[in-house]
Amino acid sequence: MLASAAGGLLLAGCSAGSGETGGGRPAAERLRARAARDSERLAAHYDAVVAAHPGLAERLRPLRAEVVRHARAFGGGSAAASPSASASASASASASASVSASASASVSPAAVPADEKQALASLAAAERALADRRTAALLDAPGELARLLASVAAAGAAHVYLLTAQEAAR
Repeated sequence: MLASAAGGLLLAGCSAGSGETGGGRPAAERLRARAARDSERLAAHYDAVVAAHPGLAERLRPLRAEVVRHARAFGGGSAAASPSASASASASASASASVSASASASVSPAAVPADEKQALASLAAAERALADRRTAALLDAPGELARLLASVAAAGAAHVYLLTAQEAAR
């Protein structure tokens, strides 16, 4: 009886669909959802920096808009869609509420460094960390999702350059 139960469990484990782990949800779907959430958190980080340093709004607007497009490309974008001040605050709050223990890209306006250079450095660090995570995730991603992750990681690396160039210019 125990042998047949163990055999049944082994057979059930071997027959699970490829690309699925835990809960039957495909790994690619979880990766895409995580990428969307990460982009939404990063948009909230931009919102927090702009709320703390309104003088940076014009410079950061195009980068934030691209981050929002990334969230939408991954299937997200609802919390990060609006750049208005009131929506930014609610986007930041909702993104902060959904931050998992492993994500650190979202910050509240109170947590943004008081110095503009340090605030830009915090954004650059968040962009760099996210680009690195996306590059590492390429190994587990299927074709089209891997291409999207690579493209967005490259855009993140470009954002790091632009943010550090802005930081050096200040």
